[in-house]
Amino acid sequence: MQTTGAPVRTADDQPAGGAASADGGAASAVGSGAAGGGELPRHWPLLLAGAALVPGSVLFLLGRWGDAPAVQAWRTVCLAVTVQALPFLLLGTALSGAISAFVPEGVFQKILPRRAALAVPVAGIAGVVLPGCECASVPVAGSLVHRGVTPAAAFAFLLSAPAVNPVVLTATAIAFPGNPAMVLARLLASLATAVVMGWLWLRFGRQEWLRPAPRHTGHRAGHSRWDEFRRAFQHDFLHAGGFLVLGAMAAATFNVAVPRSVLDTFAATPWLSVLFLAGLAVLLAVCSEADAFLAASLTGFPPVARLAFMVVGPMVDLKLIALQAGTFGRAFAVRFSAATVVVAVACSALTGWVVL
Repeated sequence: MQTTGAPVRTADDQPAGGAASADGGAASAVGSGAAGGGELPRHWPLLLAGAALVPGSVLFLLGRWGDAPAVQAWRTVCLAVTVQALPFLLLGTALSGAISAFVPEGVFQKILPRRAALAVPVAGIAGVVLPGCECASVPVAGSLVHRGVTPAAAFAFLLSAPAVNPVVLTATAIAFPGNPAMVLARLLASLATAVVMGWLWLRFGRQEWLRPAPRHTGHRAGHSRWDEFRRAFQHDFLHAGGFLVLGAMAAATFNVAVPRSVLDTFAATPWLSVLFLAGLAVLLAVCSEADAFLAASLTGFPPVARLAFMVVGPMVDLKLIALQAGTFGRAFAVRFSAATVVVAVACSALTGWVVL
């Protein structure tokens, strides 16, 4: 993998092919993007300005309605989502920078099975080692792909890490006391979704859907590893922070605009309640370490619907879609998120039918 002095090739320069080219070609296209040499994102001033000024500007434009209950609720939800996710985004970008600067390039190829089909479930199970929320998993997955990990395995890790780690499972057990079946169902449904999505990418993924922003990756001889860590951390955090704020603003808008009475309309029909709570999880953008408590409070909905809420939320929500679009490109985010929702709902329904 070349990090400097090599021409950057985009996904369109690579030949399209089947499963092998979709994964291997994508990794090579991502690796070639490392020619950025540790520079900041091209539009990083706009991202930083958006993260700092957009929420305040919206409130300023509202002006005389600034004290209205709806505006106060919007501001509270937007800030809550951002502040709640920010520590984990810091954790994820720090871990991403550490992987880039300190982990030898070939270590992941040695740890993961050589066959991509076997590497996917191993990476999914490895998600248990990252005690963070979904915001941390996106930059880590991006770093793994840049380091040569097959994208299918990296995406399985991206989906499983925020849903099967010990912190989330413990929170689920506390939110549903005396109901270990719900904890088991969440673990099984989340792992199944992550592995199935990894295999689907391996089979149907296309390298042209991956258009990651060029970034520095890997240690270069004669350079300080700590300086490389700082550059990678700085790049990833500035790049992801703006998208996090945009996702938080979208979630806050939904929270304010949709009346709570709508919830009761969908709770009566079992299959409709599953679809509704799955969609609600996407729009609310609740942190994976807190969503179990919200799911437990939705007592009017059947257990399978609440399970779908906890499985879909850590894998697909508004802030995650924005983060994935900023990390891997919009074409990837749209296709991957839509497919993940379908697979997560199916796995939740099947697991809930068997376990709950």
